[in-house]
Amino acid sequence: MDEARFMTEMNKAHILRKSDKRSDYWDGFSRGLRRAYHGALFGTEQEHAHWLSLASDGGDESSRERGRGYRDGMAALLDPRAESGGAAASARRR
Repeated sequence: MDEARFMTEMNKAHILRKSDKRSDYWDGFSRGLRRAYHGALFGTEQEHAHWLSLASDGGDESSRERGRGYRDGMAALLDPRAESGGAAASARRR
C-alpha cells in the first residue's frame, strides 16, 4: 500500500469530518486507514477486533458509525480493486 494513497484518503477523511454531519464515521474511517497502513504497529489485535465489532454491536449510533467508518477505512486501502476514495464515496451516498 502506498503512502501517497494513504495520505490522499486521510486528507479526504479530514475534510469530510469537518464538512459532513457524520463526524463519527470519519473519525472511524481515519482510524481504519491508519490500521490498514501501519498494520499491527497501530493498535493491538484486541483494539482492532473491538473497532470492527462496533459496526454491528456498538452501544449507540455514534459507536456504530465509528465502527462502520473503521471497517470502510481499512477496506479503502486493503482492497486492491477499490478506487481511491471508493469507500469514502460510497459512505457519502448512505
